[in-house]
Order: sequence, then C-alpha cells, then structure tokens
Amino acid sequence: MADTAASSYHHGDLPATMVRSALEMLDEDGDVELSLRAVARKAGVSSAAPYRHFPDRLSLLSAVAAVGYQELTTDLASRQPRPSTADDVAELAVGYVEFALSRPGLFRVMFAEGCDRTSPDRVAAVDAIHAYLGEAVGRIFQTDDPAALATGLWSVVHGLAFLHLDGKLDTTSTERVRARVRQTITALLSARIS
Repeated sequence: MADTAASSYHHGDLPATMVRSALEMLDEDGDVELSLRAVARKAGVSSAAPYRHFPDRLSLLSAVAAVGYQELTTDLASRQPRPSTADDVAELAVGYVEFALSRPGLFRVMFAEGCDRTSPDRVAAVDAIHAYLGEAVGRIFQTDDPAALATGLWSVVHGLAFLHLDGKLDTTSTERVRARVRQTITALLSARIS
C-alpha cells in the first residue's frame, strides 16, 4: 500500500514546487499577498502539505527571496561579468532597476517583506550578491572603506528602484528609466566637492 502522505503531494520536491508556484503568483500579480494556503492551492497540494517544509509564511517568503537574490545576481553578472568602470556601475544600476520593474512582486518580497535572516539559502544568496558588488566596488574605486561605499551606492540604486516602482519617477518608457538611472549614477560618481 502506498504511503498516503507521500502520494498526497503529487510532487517529487514540494519545497521547490511551492517556491515556483509563489514566483508564478508574484509574476501574475505583483500585488498578491502570498500565504501558505494560497501557494498550496496554486501548487495543487493540500493546505496542510506546505507546513512539512515551511513552518510559517516567513520561511516561505525567505525561500522565495533567496531565489530572487540568485536571479538578480545572475542577471547583473550576465550584463557585467566583471564590472571595472564607473559606466559599468551605471549599467548595473540600470539592470537593478529594470529587474525591480520587471518583477515587482518578487522585488517587494526580497526587500519589503520580513524574512528569516538565518535561512541558509537566503543568507547564501545575499552573500553572493554582496560579494559580486563588493568586488566590483573594490576594483573600480579607490576608497578606504569599500563596504561602506558599496552600501551607499546600493542605497541610491535601491531608492531609484522603489521611486520608479512606487510611481514617483516616470516609467512610461524603458529608455526614460534607463536614462534617468544612468544620469543619476553618473552625476553621483562624477561629482566633486568644491
């Protein structure tokens, strides 16, 4: 006789299926509020099944955020495998903002929702993007504190992403968004103290 618990899943890897279903929900409607029950329904499993792998909503959001950080890192690295100029930094900023605008629901889960800071997958994904960006800053800029500079640059770009997402900056054309982000980063990096 088949194990009823295992046969009720209908999935070989329920955690991955749940994350994939959550990502699909976010891509379909960036304003959807993810709940374990809704994601289970989307995945086609019982509402109790997710609790075997995700004890609460926070743990599911952390798994989804980890995938988001991985995808963002992959996207940025594919645009600029080894950033080495200020122009490369501007292009990374464009990529970051475009990721936010193309995946608003996922971006908000990554940055506006609570997450489990001890989730190994999330921690590894965050560490990977920090390492990528930190190495770029170390290569490009002469500074006594590359980590602080990387945080400052990230803050500016992140702010641009949310200003665009929240409708505070014009998003009617991709070229306008790209131009504004490039101009902002270029102006910041070329400014001199008088």
